[in-house]
Amino acid sequence: MKEFYLDYAATTPIDERVLKYVEPYLTTHFHNPSSLHTHAIENKKAINDSRKKIADAIGAHPEEIFFTSGGTESINFAIKGYADKHPELKEIITSKIEHKATLNTLHFLEKKGYVVHYLDVDAFGLVDLKQLNSLINEQTLMVSIIYANNEIGTIQDVKSISKICRKHKTKLHLDAVQAFGQIDFDVQDLDVDFLTLSSHKFYGPKGAGALYVKKGLDIEPLIHGGSHESGHRAGTENLYGIIGMGEAARIAKLELEQNREHYHKLQIDFHQRITKVFKDIKLNGTPCGSNRSYNHLSYAFKDILGYQLHFQLSKRGIYVATGSACSSGSITPSHVIEAIKLEDEYQPCVIRITFGKYSKIEDHDEIINRFIESCHELKGE
Repeated sequence: MKEFYLDYAATTPIDERVLKYVEPYLTTHFHNPSSLHTHAIENKKAINDSRKKIADAIGAHPEEIFFTSGGTESINFAIKGYADKHPELKEIITSKIEHKATLNTLHFLEKKGYVVHYLDVDAFGLVDLKQLNSLINEQTLMVSIIYANNEIGTIQDVKSISKICRKHKTKLHLDAVQAFGQIDFDVQDLDVDFLTLSSHKFYGPKGAGALYVKKGLDIEPLIHGGSHESGHRAGTENLYGIIGMGEAARIAKLELEQNREHYHKLQIDFHQRITKVFKDIKLNGTPCGSNRSYNHLSYAFKDILGYQLHFQLSKRGIYVATGSACSSGSITPSHVIEAIKLEDEYQPCVIRITFGKYSKIEDHDEIINRFIESCHELKGE
């Protein structure tokens, strides 16, 4: 049975070119970059070359890029690190549809006495800009917003959010984990202060991430020890992960337009086909062709439980997600689905389909046939 992977928002396979590029750093070029001998110095140069690749890909300066273990650490680093440097500011603004990495970081800070304001979103998942403007005050530490939502694919109007933050002289953190490789953005143009990336979302190695910190901002390290990452993140560098992330970022930026065109064709074709078969399903998030991730589709089905449909699809070699991979162990509707106020009869079954650069449009008929078989079995038809 042929298998179809449709969960690229959860993780991507490492690009074969990236794998080939990093292979020497797993074998012959294994030296600790903090040592002072020749091979170690060469590895330190390779890390800095990767730093420049990532900076170039987002319009930053290399000294503004700090490597981490992934998106979760980068988000923690941005929020907690800036909070520790500015203990006098005790309010933070975010949205109700953030990734758990952000929400749970903020829940932790709430226990420490911080006041967190959670912005409402409309039925498409777009944040309430008027509410944001009214909530910012002289006690606001920062605004933290997810650029492209991992569950419903909605892309926020970051430029408008940034303008509001600038008007109030408030810092803005952008979770761009799902955005990079989907959106052609520049941190200078967006005018953000912090931005998080994760390598394995754009065909790089797992266990590598990065945080952009605008030059001139001070941030307290989360991890203390040696002087790695200019004293901002202690610990021996994840050499192959960092170098692989840099090369993956370079390729993602270089091939962004062709990948987006590929994703968009897949998205439109699949959406047209599946909505012809399932007349009463709902697309969660913004419409296709608007401010939505090009590779992302999130559907709500009636009269079926999401985990049951997920299981039936998996039996048939169709690998999707139920909402978010990070909440897949729960049967209850995710916080994102609750925030967009999806009708009660649709909430129990949300299926996320995300395409990648290895997805093929000619597979859609077979994939939808297996959706039909799965639903028929669950309904006893």
